[in-house]
Amino acid sequence: MRNKTEQGLDGHFPLDHKDWEILKLLEVNAKWTVRQIAAQINLSPTPTHERIKRLEKSGVIKRYVTVLDKKKVHKGIMVLCMVTLSKHNKKSGSEFIENVLKYREVVECYNISGDFDFMLKILAESMDGYHDFFVNQLTEIDGIAQTKSIFVMDIIKETHEVL
Repeated sequence: MRNKTEQGLDGHFPLDHKDWEILKLLEVNAKWTVRQIAAQINLSPTPTHERIKRLEKSGVIKRYVTVLDKKKVHKGIMVLCMVTLSKHNKKSGSEFIENVLKYREVVECYNISGDFDFMLKILAESMDGYHDFFVNQLTEIDGIAQTKSIFVMDIIKETHEVL
């Protein structure tokens, strides 16, 4: 019999109905107190707290974050930048990733299939700010063969909730 904190053979962590309820509540508002969560799921605070700690320890809950209004913190330009590398080997990919991880402007990076190798989500203060980043930092990375920048005109839906 496996421990409750162990991962299953399929890589999934075992979750019951109460765990799912806790996760849904925390996705909407990570500032809920244990007492508030407990009241909403009809459980006392102590077992609710134990469940939350187990979810954190197991890695189901990776971290707690604050979602900022991009425009109010002067990041009004969002760009999806597609990148193709000139060489498709482990070394080139690793070097590109190592460089991209250093840039605060890159808030998300995906290794993708299709015509491009990577898709970067980049935030900048202005068009000039993006241009400066693109010309003086991003395209200075060795091994980039091609890029394509797509400028986001409006965000229709944006969420971090997965449940």
